[in-house]
Amino acid sequence: AAAPADAAPAAPAGDRWVVQPGTSSISFVGAKVTKTHKGGFGDFTGEAVIADGKPVSTSFTVQMASLWADEQNPAEGTGPYKLTGHLKSPDFFDVDAHPTADFASTSIRAADGDNAWSVTGNLTMHGKTNEVTFPATIEVAPDAVRASASFKINRHDWAISYPGKPDDLIKDDVALSLDFNLGR
Repeated sequence: AAAPADAAPAAPAGDRWVVQPGTSSISFVGAKVTKTHKGGFGDFTGEAVIADGKPVSTSFTVQMASLWADEQNPAEGTGPYKLTGHLKSPDFFDVDAHPTADFASTSIRAADGDNAWSVTGNLTMHGKTNEVTFPATIEVAPDAVRASASFKINRHDWAISYPGKPDDLIKDDVALSLDFNLGR
């Protein structure tokens, strides 16, 4: 019998590998006219499905309240800074209204180079979903999977459009870096 039309798609076949949070990171660099700001997220989960030694799918969820900026990384034990609170506010991520950001791949294709892949999927953030495609390095070994990617997104695509001060405007593109170690 056929599955009902509203049934969720079947999970891809393969071995599931889980992101190891203690050795993985999600970071960003945002910029304005006068300065760049580094930051990241401390609380996220994710997985990859590997079949026949190749990545089949990947997904991750970020807890947006775990955002930190500049020297605000709680793992380093530094104090709070005004920027972190502002990024969590309705001017930017509005973490109370949008507590998670989610990514789910729709396609992973081999690219030129060792362990090079092109990952396409849907990134949902700030209540909006957009398709993104980015290059990734994905290394599959019998006992571990390592994935990394660096790419830019335009913040306005997710309705994050706070302009900044008239003499210190915020740039549109934000650089993202993913560095995942995955285990069983």
